[in-house]
Amino acid sequence: MTVLVIGTGGREHALSRALAHDAGVAAVHCAPGNPGVAAVAELHDVDPMDGTAVADLAERLGADLVVVGPEAPLVAGVADVVRERGTAVFGPSAAAAQLEGSKAFAKDVMAAAGVPTAAATSCTTADEVAAALDAHGAPYVVKDDGLAAGKGVVVTSDRDEALAHAAGCERVLVEEFLDGPEVSLFAICGWDEEQGAVVHPLQPAQDFKRIRDGDEGPNTGGMGAYTPLPWAPEGLVDEVLATVLRPTVEEMARRGTPFTGLLYAGLALTSRGVRVVEFNARFGDPETQPLLALLDSPLSPLLLGSATGTLADVPAPQWRSGAAVGVVMASAGYPESSSKGDVIGGLEAAEALPDVHVIHAGTALGGDGEVVTAGGRVLAVVGTGDSLTEARAAAYAGVGAISFTGAQHRTDIALKAAEQG
Repeated sequence: MTVLVIGTGGREHALSRALAHDAGVAAVHCAPGNPGVAAVAELHDVDPMDGTAVADLAERLGADLVVVGPEAPLVAGVADVVRERGTAVFGPSAAAAQLEGSKAFAKDVMAAAGVPTAAATSCTTADEVAAALDAHGAPYVVKDDGLAAGKGVVVTSDRDEALAHAAGCERVLVEEFLDGPEVSLFAICGWDEEQGAVVHPLQPAQDFKRIRDGDEGPNTGGMGAYTPLPWAPEGLVDEVLATVLRPTVEEMARRGTPFTGLLYAGLALTSRGVRVVEFNARFGDPETQPLLALLDSPLSPLLLGSATGTLADVPAPQWRSGAAVGVVMASAGYPESSSKGDVIGGLEAAEALPDVHVIHAGTALGGDGEVVTAGGRVLAVVGTGDSLTEARAAAYAGVGAISFTGAQHRTDIALKAAEQG
């Protein structure tokens, strides 16, 4: 079939790459894509936020499936416009995407569905924020209610910092702090009128949000990720499927807004059990990169099954043995700012290394045709191997082959898990 992927970043490159290697896919298109995506898909200069333009392109290409990658077009209703024109779309409606678009809405859904999560207070004034901070206590957790590209959360013991973050947002949630390690669990979701919720979880992953080693410095969109998690409790996926994923999909259907597409549950494994930190309504970046590197069954049937209400007929995803590690290379100044136009060297050398591939996120073509930086998170270098130690070695060999002015990356992605074996 012909597939059109919408978006510009690393997630879209990883999805396009997986689809290009899928025997069931004849052609992959991406709008607008980036220079890395161009190696595996035909690019089209279309605004991802323009639903009519996306639907027109899908019709012109004869696309059998449109995959909307980023959250902003989903929340804006791009999937709805394409779907109304008769093209199958992987991704939730605007109404269902409010699970990510509004953290207060997500909390309301979780409360109705009995999903375990952190206690939270919704605030719109400085006085409300101050009272909520005192009620919940330190460490303070303050979340922008709306979309913030993964950087809308502050966790701090500094009350003034918490107040300052809230002051820059229209509405925030002040939450209780959740102890314990965090886990990312993605699930491809569908809705069948006879069978109800159909949920295929992927294997767990873990990402690293802070800019510097040892989880120091400000939050980012994610500086790296790995899978599988050798330390994760046995039965974790089954527990989350039963207590989080399935109840949420069922509650969304009960509200008249069935959730189809990718539901991401950010989880904290606390001393009191599993708690949901947040939901996303699309594949997460950078976890998608190592996850798809280990996917051992075709991606297209899962996406199409979700989009067409036939997911119940699609076998659950299968995984290769071994491990995958993705290390993000960010531009100078990130996350406070980003440097654009810096020439990137060594991409071909990195790609030539065994068990290494490079996913482009914030790149563009310079005037002389060279690849240059064009955003905060520039690349994700993915390594695979029989163990996390081998996968880390491959990923960091790839990082070592690449250079650009001001490049920054963490050196400890998956290190603790690899040492634990």
